[in-house]
Amino acid sequence: MTDSTASNTPRKVLLGLIGQGIQKSLTPAMQEREAAQHGLRLHYQLIDLDVTGSTVEALPTLLQSARIMGYAGLNITYPCKQAVIPLLDELSEEARAMGAVNTVVLRDGRLIGHNTDGSGWTRGFTRALPDADLSRVVLLGAGGAGAAIAHAVVRLGAAQLTIVDNDADRAAALAAELNRLYGEHARSSTDIASAMADATGLIHATPTGMDKLPGLPLDAALLRPDLWVSEVVYFPLETALLKKARELGCPVSDGGGMAVGQAVGAFELFTGLAADASRVEAHFRDMVGERSQAGTAA
Repeated sequence: MTDSTASNTPRKVLLGLIGQGIQKSLTPAMQEREAAQHGLRLHYQLIDLDVTGSTVEALPTLLQSARIMGYAGLNITYPCKQAVIPLLDELSEEARAMGAVNTVVLRDGRLIGHNTDGSGWTRGFTRALPDADLSRVVLLGAGGAGAAIAHAVVRLGAAQLTIVDNDADRAAALAAELNRLYGEHARSSTDIASAMADATGLIHATPTGMDKLPGLPLDAALLRPDLWVSEVVYFPLETALLKKARELGCPVSDGGGMAVGQAVGAFELFTGLAADASRVEAHFRDMVGERSQAGTAA
């Protein structure tokens, strides 16, 4: 092969997503399409724990396999965002502060953990709800995505953040960490009704509402028209929570904005190239529309 031929050969990038119930993820298509726009040959592999009959216990083997096969990086999703941390060689400041990783870059044999959840959520939220009242915010879910968003919303200026989670200790620990880093802005609660009573906004960050876990994450009677609602679930894009919120007249931010923001941040970490966020979002929305039409036709 001549030098000129080699220089015209597209750079190859191998990526993957580790998670549970991810067969309908749009991340592979977003990453592959944007890569093509940059002249890259990118293959994105789904590594679904449900399909393989595995659990988070498989993470060490999966990470070592990625090293051996020359992966450039991995996205990490539910339920692995926190379990993966002890297995990594290095964490970015963002991932360390948030206690969760959704992006692992493989560089010179080292596994470096990052988190684009917070920045991804911020991008989508501020575009959809630029004038949202952040004086009293309720965050439902203190897992990997919830922890990242908690940091992000406090950084945006939330005066009071109430964190509600089925795991009371996890919620309390997250609130304590936020207060240590940013001052007294956060508290935890196990009483969603009490937390919602005077809230100005709700951020939903649990898996409830996903295609495989349908339903509402809280009593619909707790919603009211003067409350804004931010959703992290993006498939389906119109979750039961968003549908009810829209019916009541609540301003809403769907999970698509966060999905796009995550993808843009991860693409840049994996490739070192700047993604065109508007192009990625247009592609994402097109794919969601096509899936919705296919579902209706079926």
